[in-house]
Amino acid sequence: MLIIPIKDGENIDRALKRYKRKFDKTGTVRQLRARTAFIKPSVTNRMKIQKAAYIQNMRDNLES
Repeated sequence: MLIIPIKDGENIDRALKRYKRKFDKTGTVRQLRARTAFIKPSVTNRMKIQKAAYIQNMRDNLES
């Protein structure tokens, strides 16, 4: 359960934004979506390798 303490005089929109940010960081929605379908371990590993290659390519482009 997420608890968001609201300070005196704080805008409700700001508190809601903090709640949404905290909820996103927990990864609950991502975990639920991942459980809906089985993904083979080989596909998962391939996706990890592709993501790592993409990130490395982005870092290389930033350096040069």
